Amino acid sequence: MNNFLFDDRHLVSELGEDNILLAGVDEVGRGALFGPVVAAAVTLPLSNLPQLAEIGVRDSKKLSAQKRRELVKPIQVIVSSWHIAQANVEEIDRLNILQASLLAMKRAVLGLKVSPEICLVDGKFTLQDLPLSQKAVIKGDNKSAAIASASILAKVWRDDLITNLAADYPNYDLVANKGYPTKKHRLAIEQYGLSPQHRKSFRPCR
Repeated sequence: MNNFLFDDRHLVSELGEDNILLAGVDEVGRGALFGPVVAAAVTLPLSNLPQLAEIGVRDSKKLSAQKRRELVKPIQVIVSSWHIAQANVEEIDRLNILQASLLAMKRAVLGLKVSPEICLVDGKFTLQDLPLSQKAVIKGDNKSAAIASASILAKVWRDDLITNLAADYPNYDLVANKGYPTKKHRLAIEQYGLSPQHRKSFRPCR
């Protein structure tokens, strides 16, 4: 677990300050056919990073759904601020999924009530027109406790959203697939057509 702490400190070491306010931001839902792309951002001082390691923060994809849910409240207590934002289906279809993902992450960072001094952004790209220092971190949810914490908050929030939407769109097995392109989901699209929450620009939905 300590590699998260060491990597976070290394990633911002050029600032030369021991206890700066660090943000991490990540998105979930890029590969789904249904629903928004959701991003979460967290801000915390570097001194709080060991607490994230102690509670078992990992890349959200390496945790069970139950473990992710159990971590939400402890993460929210440890961080100084957190915020969740999204880009909706219309924005995804208009902008493309990459730009919509970056937009959701930018909205999440701008929504933080405690402003960071630097933001670690999961992926290859930084966020346009964001008025603070940034660093893009490829596979950041494996390298940064801040990014991994954000990924957990985003994943649980989006899963809950899709589960709630499943009651309105019962034909697509959304509780099980969370909007991702399983065989059953693709067959349902062929049989029932698209819902208003499907991404028409994605190939299986065309």
